[in-house]
Amino acid sequence: MINWVDVHNNDFAVPAGHALDDLVAELSAALRDPDPEIRDGAPYVVLETWIARGVIDADRRDALGDVMADRFTDPEVQARAFAPLVLDMIVRQGDLRPSWLAAFTAWYPAEDDLRGWDAKLGWLHAVAHGADLLATFGRHPDVDPAAMLGLAAARLVAPTDHVWAEQEDDRLARALALVLARPELTEQDALRWLDLIEADFGTKPRGNTPARMSNAMRTLRALYVLSDTDTGIAAHPGPAPLVPTHRDAVKARLVEVLAPVFQHH
Repeated sequence: MINWVDVHNNDFAVPAGHALDDLVAELSAALRDPDPEIRDGAPYVVLETWIARGVIDADRRDALGDVMADRFTDPEVQARAFAPLVLDMIVRQGDLRPSWLAAFTAWYPAEDDLRGWDAKLGWLHAVAHGADLLATFGRHPDVDPAAMLGLAAARLVAPTDHVWAEQEDDRLARALALVLARPELTEQDALRWLDLIEADFGTKPRGNTPARMSNAMRTLRALYVLSDTDTGIAAHPGPAPLVPTHRDAVKARLVEVLAPVFQHH
C-alpha cells in the first residue's frame, strides 16, 4: 500500500519502483472506499493532480473513465457518489466517451440516496457531485447542452423524501447557469427544460410541500440569483466568467414558474 499523504507532501511525485498502472488502480480503489479518510483524503488530491498534470495519460484516463462509468451501478453509495467527481476530472481534460455520458444520464435522476453527509461514510453528496459533472458535460462541445438541462430537470422532479441540506441546490443551480451560458443554445432550448418543473409544481398538494418540490424551488431561486448577476459564473476551466446566453428570457421564465409558489392557500 502506498502512503498517499507522503506522495501529496512530495509535490505529487510518482513513487519510485511502482508501475503507474498499479498506482492508478490503487487510487481508483481508494475512491470507492467506505472510509472517508481514504476516499476523500490524499488519494483524491493525488488522483486529481496526476490527471491535471498529465501524469495519467489519455489511454489511462479512458480506462479510468470506463471504471467510473461502471460505478454508477455499484451497490455501494459512496462508490456511486464519488464516480462523477473522478469522471469530472477526466472530462475536464477534454476526454469524452458516449458510454460515460449514457451511464451518467441513467444514474443521475435515478439515484435515491441523496444524503449529503453521513456520520460513518462522510461526504456522499451524489446530487452536488453529479451537478459538477453535469456542468462539465454541458460545457463540452460534443455534448448537447439542452440534453443536460433536461437531465437537471429530471433530477429535480424525481421522487424523494430527502430535503437537500448541504447546498446541493446551489451546486445544481451553478451547473445550470454554466450550461445555459453555451452560446449555441437557442432561446427555446434555454427555456424548455423548465416546462417539466412547472408541470410538477402544478401537482403540489395542499399541506406540506413535497421534498422534491422544496429542492426544486430553492434551486430555481439560486439560478435566478446567478442569472441576475453581471459578474457571471466562474467556469473551471475557463478564461472568463459566464452568463446565460438568453439571460433575460431565462429570468422571466423562472419568475413565471416560481410565481405560484408565492401564492397563499
